[in-house]
Amino acid sequence: QVQLVESGGGLVQAGGSLRLSCAASGRTFSRYAMGWFRQAPGKEREFVAAIRWNGGTTYYADSVKGRFTIPRDNAKNTVYLQMNSLVPEDTAVYYCAAAWGDNVQDLTRNRADYWGQGTQVTVSS
Repeated sequence: QVQLVESGGGLVQAGGSLRLSCAASGRTFSRYAMGWFRQAPGKEREFVAAIRWNGGTTYYADSVKGRFTIPRDNAKNTVYLQMNSLVPEDTAVYYCAAAWGDNVQDLTRNRADYWGQGTQVTVSS
């Protein structure tokens, strides 16, 4: 069982930056691929970014490539989403997720074993 708690959301102007954090419970954090997803009002949840257990490989949605990064710190059981050059279209609830067994392919297909409760990000124009 893994519990995920996101933090760091808020209101930011277009062009600004935010860093989201996702703290995971348990001692097997390094066995999970981790990902970030988002859901805007009236839209389906979409994949944003994912990272393999050792941080060696990352994956990004086309809409955030070059603007977002997804580092992780296994010693702190934490994964981050660094968001730069934010635009109003990035406004959404952002969710952290974990996929057992380094199954990053599941994450890129919008599937995960555990989900956080979400944190709101609002980008004003």
